[in-house]
Amino acid sequence: MEDRSEEAGRRFAELVRVMTRLRAPGGCPWDRKQTFETIKSYLLEEAYEVMDAIDLEDWPGLRAELGDLLLQPVFFAEMAREQGFFDIADSLQAINEKLVRRHPHVFADAKAETAEDVKVHWNAIKEQEKAEAAASRSRRSSLDDVPRSLPALMEAEKISKKAADFGFEWPEIDGVIAKLREEVAELAEARQTGDNSHVRHEIGDLLFTLVNIARFLKVDPEQALRETNGRFRRRFAFVEREAGPEASLDQMEELWQRAKQLELT
Repeated sequence: MEDRSEEAGRRFAELVRVMTRLRAPGGCPWDRKQTFETIKSYLLEEAYEVMDAIDLEDWPGLRAELGDLLLQPVFFAEMAREQGFFDIADSLQAINEKLVRRHPHVFADAKAETAEDVKVHWNAIKEQEKAEAAASRSRRSSLDDVPRSLPALMEAEKISKKAADFGFEWPEIDGVIAKLREEVAELAEARQTGDNSHVRHEIGDLLFTLVNIARFLKVDPEQALRETNGRFRRRFAFVEREAGPEASLDQMEELWQRAKQLELT
């Protein structure tokens, strides 16, 4: 029987060949037209579809979505190869070397008995790598390590954690809660001005503070919001099914509360 890694390698190589053919002269006009800028939005879209399949425990769907997600790095790497930057083999080599380097308890003689031990090793090696990389390039801030293209909630979480690691941090969560109240008051003041840019500014500050609260409580804000979105979808679908065309807001609110109770039973 063929080893699973050999089969995976063969099928991955086939994907690379298919992508090369699509981009080659005489290939697909749409694929040939794409650039890094036009394709990058698909990467995020496919990643969210993978997350959605996981949330739904849709395993056949996850199998298909993972294939769609795998296509994206192959697509990017093919465009990079065409311009002489690197190819997908270089990317595979980079991740393989990183995994071996960051798991010395598996591939070398370091000791790690628990998941927390592994995390300590990983972070120490990661910081060493960053220090070496920083020494070879100019960098204005440690926040430069956080990609600006991340989803805003994720970016906020990562840059607030960087700031906290530097020592720019509330000593306890009560300070963050007080900051939340302050931001709510500032939003109320901004509304009185009628200045939409001021309102947008204060809403951003309010969201950033909520992300910090989530970080203090060790909650992933992106996942928390996704779960809330899921609850809203289910409850609103119930309201839509049960409410008549002339239903009042009070009647819809009553149906909403019934939907909440049904989820608890």
